[in-house]
Amino acid sequence: MTHTITLIPGDGTGPELTEATQRVLEATGVKFEWDIQHAGVDVMAEYGTPLPAHVLDSIRRNRVALKGPITTPVGSGFRSVNVALRKELELYCCLRPCKSYAGVPSPYSDIDLVIVRENMEDLYAGIEFEKGTPNAAKLIEFIGGLGAEIRPDSGISIKPISEARSRRIVTFAFEYARSHGRRKVTAVHKANIMKFSDGLYLAMAREVARDYPDIEFEDRIVDAMSMQLVKNPRQFDVMVCPNLYGDILSDLCAGLVGGLGVAPGANLGDGIAIFEPTHGSAPKYKGMNKVNPMAQMLSAVLMLRHIGEEQAANRMEAAIAAVIAEGRYVTYDIKSEGRQNEAVGTAQVADAVIEKLK
Repeated sequence: MTHTITLIPGDGTGPELTEATQRVLEATGVKFEWDIQHAGVDVMAEYGTPLPAHVLDSIRRNRVALKGPITTPVGSGFRSVNVALRKELELYCCLRPCKSYAGVPSPYSDIDLVIVRENMEDLYAGIEFEKGTPNAAKLIEFIGGLGAEIRPDSGISIKPISEARSRRIVTFAFEYARSHGRRKVTAVHKANIMKFSDGLYLAMAREVARDYPDIEFEDRIVDAMSMQLVKNPRQFDVMVCPNLYGDILSDLCAGLVGGLGVAPGANLGDGIAIFEPTHGSAPKYKGMNKVNPMAQMLSAVLMLRHIGEEQAANRMEAAIAAVIAEGRYVTYDIKSEGRQNEAVGTAQVADAVIEKLK
């Protein structure tokens, strides 16, 4: 069987990472037809947008995409392409496993955590009002009429949390836990302060948990959760979070296992899935054959499992783990301290994984 996959190389170091990952995927013996589509800063001049309509059409047609990282401007410019993809395709779940691999420098070992992050609402919904604009002034006046004062020089972001989407993401987390043999789901929130947004999310989590008596359930306030993850991460298993907390905690958990270089991700909706690493595009390293491709490769492992190629997924993950454990053909970020000068490049990591697959 040949799988038709939308391939979005991305920008910055993205094309190098996806090229390396393509080579490894093809070495598994699985047959692919790549529908290559370009998005990001490199297509702005041609299309006037970082996310042309034909890219979305390709993903809708093929139902599965492998995506390289795409640059998101900080504080100005276009809104994140990732956020736009999630919104346009209703990719309501961001799945981010964080797993220890022997050989990756880290003070922790035997970590196996999964972040289930709600993608569609919270502060990432993009409902914002710029300081000094007429709409911001109207909103400030309206809220003032309700008895809550906001300074006139404020920028404002709205945080919507709905019953339906909270129930949907928590249900996904419990279904994932059940189907993957997981023992516990932890709902993360700040309901002690945001009683009508995070409070609603927590109420839905507790309601859904009653339908899964075989899975242990608990909830944690996000600041306490951050501290407990650092102190004793093994007490947790699957964590289900509203959008912002899921983004932050997934980076924290990546740090527990050695960094973003080994942190894969997936954005999942009803019948559509995009697989991409957690890390960004690192444009300063573009074309330098330097950045670790393993997060992109591990995202491709998730993709293989999604399309039913379980045996190939297991072989590919085992090959990646073997290269890491051997420690010879790895990039600078997972070389032990003082041995960074022995690091290899992106392409050489792919070569080593392919050799293990043989």
